[in-house]
Amino acid sequence: MNDKCAAGTGRFLEVMARTLEVELRDMGPLSLKSSELIPISSMCTVFAESEVVSLIAQSTPKEDILHSIHNSICTRIIAMVDRVGLEAQLTMTGGVAKNSGVVEQIRSQLGMDPNVPDEPQIVGALGAALIAAAVAKLDNS
Repeated sequence: MNDKCAAGTGRFLEVMARTLEVELRDMGPLSLKSSELIPISSMCTVFAESEVVSLIAQSTPKEDILHSIHNSICTRIIAMVDRVGLEAQLTMTGGVAKNSGVVEQIRSQLGMDPNVPDEPQIVGALGAALIAAAVAKLDNS
């Protein structure tokens, strides 16, 4: 889903988790407890981290910061979806799809439930293996 940098990727979430001193697996559930959306304007991981540090210094609740980070990621995803078009179904793959806060933001902003595989982070590898098997089959024909 990324076309320029780490913003909106799993690495982005890892940096934010470290900055907030939150376990990666806890980010989604915590963000769902948010009561306020705070604009996070930067799409650059370094600048967004600076914004988060400022929010921490202002005693902004972690839940609201996380919710806002997830909203920012979703806004980026939707911009990319708008460029390629939205089909009747949306499937999220990669480790970010394990983050319930991001999934909920997608659900809320797009008005549809995304498909999330049980192990979304291995979908790319599975696809590559299937393509390799198909190519090998053609080579042996």
